[in-house]
Amino acid sequence: MAKKKPTILVVNDDGITAPGIKVLLEEMQKIGNVVVVAPDSPQSGMGHAITIGKPLRLDKIDLYEGVEMYKCSGTPVDCVKLAVNKIFKGKKPDLCVSGINHGLNYSINVLYSGTMSAAVEGAIEDIPSIGFSLDDFSHHADFSHCRPYVRAIAQQVLDRGLQKATLLNVNFPHISQELKGIKICRQATAKWFEEFDERLDPYDREYFWMTGKFQLLDRGEDTDAYALSNGYVSIVPTQFDMTAHHTITELNSWNFDVK
Repeated sequence: MAKKKPTILVVNDDGITAPGIKVLLEEMQKIGNVVVVAPDSPQSGMGHAITIGKPLRLDKIDLYEGVEMYKCSGTPVDCVKLAVNKIFKGKKPDLCVSGINHGLNYSINVLYSGTMSAAVEGAIEDIPSIGFSLDDFSHHADFSHCRPYVRAIAQQVLDRGLQKATLLNVNFPHISQELKGIKICRQATAKWFEEFDERLDPYDREYFWMTGKFQLLDRGEDTDAYALSNGYVSIVPTQFDMTAHHTITELNSWNFDVK
């Protein structure tokens, strides 16, 4: 008897027409049956936002021949929630993949990323999940060097599974760097130092436009930042339990004697 093909949910945050999601669904079609649910417009930087207090719309579309695709009016996380509840009707897919994002989601950026939050939501639903991102913001980004790695990493997750409550954060260097392979890394320590441009609208009302600079605060050679800058694909095993376990003992020694 032929082995049943796995079912793969493909999501993103750049929107359903983004070139990155097309590359991802094409690679997933080589190893499984694909269902795509993605925002109807770009949702970058949405983090783990969900839609509350207004309707969500989910429409089936025929964007690519032979692919079951839906556009969603909500956030990347909404896409995963609706897919699980309304499309799969509670029967979980075998894999959830998010991306390929136009722009890196390494280091602290994982907290802001809609791409990674969609993958996190997949993991919360007990679906093995992966977020993929490329160091290229261009609409015409070249994903060709990502393709074999995307497929190989997804296949390994399907074959081996992931520990409960964990997922993978995968980032690719720009195509201008020759890929040397894969490095399993930790998340580098970094911070965005924001600035807010003060401007006036045509009615002389003040508004702000956020800008800023990304500053790497970590020189470790075991980080995703180091791997990417040296031509490697970085894989960071990621969890959504944000408990600082190492601080529990210290806090238990504090005096909370409230009079």
